[in-house]
Amino acid sequence: SGYPYRLLRLPTPSPIYDEGERLPATYANFLIINKAVICPTYAQPSFDKEALNTISMAFPHHEIIPLDARTIIRQHGSIHCLTMQYPIGVL
Repeated sequence: SGYPYRLLRLPTPSPIYDEGERLPATYANFLIINKAVICPTYAQPSFDKEALNTISMAFPHHEIIPLDARTIIRQHGSIHCLTMQYPIGVL
């Protein structure tokens, strides 16, 4: 569209471990749907708040929906990753 990119800095959550294995906690793995953005949170209030504020700046006309992603990241992905594949026979 002829407009420059606007780069917004997201915080990095403190490391989260499961049985000694570091899990892929990131705020960048959000999902944009219709007029909402589902955003991962990690029970880290200051980082979660900063990330949600930054994402709301990027999507000012969307509802920002926080979702605790600590269980999801145990599968080595997060919210966006959950929506990328369909099992054979679903479509």
